[in-house]
Amino acid sequence: MENQNIRPEWVPSAYRQKVNAVDTGNIKLTINDCKNILLGVAIGDATGVPVEFKSREEIRKNPVQDMIGFGTHSKPPGTFSDDSSLTFCLAESIASGFTLESIRQNFVNWRYYNFWTADDDVFDIGITTQHAIDRLVKGIRPDLAGDFEVHSNGNGSLMRILPLLVYVRNKSVTERYQLIKQVSSITHGHVRSAIACFYYLEFALGILQGQNKFKVYQNLQTSVSNFLQSISITIDEQNIFNRLLVDQIDMLPEEQIQSSGYVLHTLEASIWRLLNTDNYKDAILKAVNLGSDTDTTAAVTGGLAGLLYGYENIPKHWLDQLARKNDIENLTIRMFNSLSAG
Repeated sequence: MENQNIRPEWVPSAYRQKVNAVDTGNIKLTINDCKNILLGVAIGDATGVPVEFKSREEIRKNPVQDMIGFGTHSKPPGTFSDDSSLTFCLAESIASGFTLESIRQNFVNWRYYNFWTADDDVFDIGITTQHAIDRLVKGIRPDLAGDFEVHSNGNGSLMRILPLLVYVRNKSVTERYQLIKQVSSITHGHVRSAIACFYYLEFALGILQGQNKFKVYQNLQTSVSNFLQSISITIDEQNIFNRLLVDQIDMLPEEQIQSSGYVLHTLEASIWRLLNTDNYKDAILKAVNLGSDTDTTAAVTGGLAGLLYGYENIPKHWLDQLARKNDIENLTIRMFNSLSAG
């Protein structure tokens, strides 16, 4: 059998029996898939919050070995940041029927009315995201609100994009890309951010289909490369993604993996970490211990790891500490039900 040599902990949660499945086409969805996404992102985010901005060298002196609290933002354990808040804002839009306008309103409500914050406090926001939300307040069309300059390719759209997977999973690749680009452009309009989000969701789609993570990585080197060529993305822009689309990123040593707030660094670090661990806990802790933009690296890693291993394999005491856990689980149900009704 093709998968007989896969270690048990590597078997994606998509292989498990599907219950309460919504069959909207080729790929079925379960409530658990929705939980895997939202809880996977939020737990990763919350684990990274206390050491955000600390260097790798500083963290090595006292590595993160569990979910802790306070530190950089003086928040208790389980407090999630803007990464999860904006992820939940997108999930809310999907739960209510999905429009760019509803995402706009949710983002504004988060920034200025504490919507989907962990504790009624917006304590972390990227400069590019803030600029975009200022434009949204002024009535700029959502998909034109983000910065389109090359220097604005922070990870602020990548960190929140994963819930879109459940909405686009059975659309054509062209439709997937166009929707992903629109949702990215609400805060980050440059094509590089759109490609990073697209690659990330294509990887998540492979996991949702039940593929082995290394097979997903291998397949994307062909499928994503071919698609980018088909839509005339410049060779220079494509080459920026070569470590994912051409090389074997999992074979690189840690010192060649960066973990800044640059979208490509975050994407590379998350894929590298996913491929070099075999369970959710290790993926998150090792992502956090890369240092720098710890909450986002762990949130992006956590979304894929949640899909791959299932939220049931997240340490229980991490889940128990997560802020607004019941609200998050309710959101997963509403998101799932909205797709079921459709």
